[in-house]
Amino acid sequence: MTNTLKIDIDGAIAVLTMNRPDKRNAMNDTLLAELDAFFSAPPEGVKVVVLTGTAGHYCSGLDLSEQVQRDAEGTMRHSRGWHAVMERIQFSGLPVVSAMFGAVIGGGLELATSTHVRIAEPSTIFQLPEGRRGIYVGGGASVRVGRILGADRMIEMMLTGRKYGADEGLALGLCHYSVAEGAALPLAMDLAAKIAKNASLSNYIMIHAISRIEDMAKADGLFTESLCAALAQTSPDAVEGLQAFLQKRQPVFR
Repeated sequence: MTNTLKIDIDGAIAVLTMNRPDKRNAMNDTLLAELDAFFSAPPEGVKVVVLTGTAGHYCSGLDLSEQVQRDAEGTMRHSRGWHAVMERIQFSGLPVVSAMFGAVIGGGLELATSTHVRIAEPSTIFQLPEGRRGIYVGGGASVRVGRILGADRMIEMMLTGRKYGADEGLALGLCHYSVAEGAALPLAMDLAAKIAKNASLSNYIMIHAISRIEDMAKADGLFTESLCAALAQTSPDAVEGLQAFLQKRQPVFR
């Protein structure tokens, strides 16, 4: 890895820091490829990821200064490449906690909404400014942000270039926690430590099943839920969890 993405391993937690401070951590192909490489083959022993930025910003979106002029096919393929990386982050099987501050704009918001737990400091700005630039989102916002906000509110957000702060983002679901300045990363580490103590199988199933069940018809979703319950509740970790509960101790999952 280069200095574009810093990786620090702390036991079962990997802290990934996007490190393009002079660009407000804007996304270029190098940073995207490094995120893809990490989530394609996470280091052994890592159970949870904390994703954050540096120099006061999470990620300000696509680096337009490095944007290559593409034809329609090239643009579509580039967008699909973004989709593949965001899918990898969402469905690698590792829970990902975002510690956010400053710019969470455009592709940065697409990145954030591919993670599972989002924490925002007061400086956080959520925005989809593509309409002002004559372009359209291409990294998954139509689906991920649209499902959080609803189509009506996302249309308004894109038409007007509206910015939301941390507390508004909390109310809308763009983040799950709104915290004081400097508190996002400590809380992210605390939550990551708690998540890492869960059974890996149940974490994996929650990440993969719940968002997919949302896409299913009711009957299909209920059947899928039963399959997931059968897998989780007949695992060795489920036996340990029940014994720990009955013995009034903390479970130790394999």
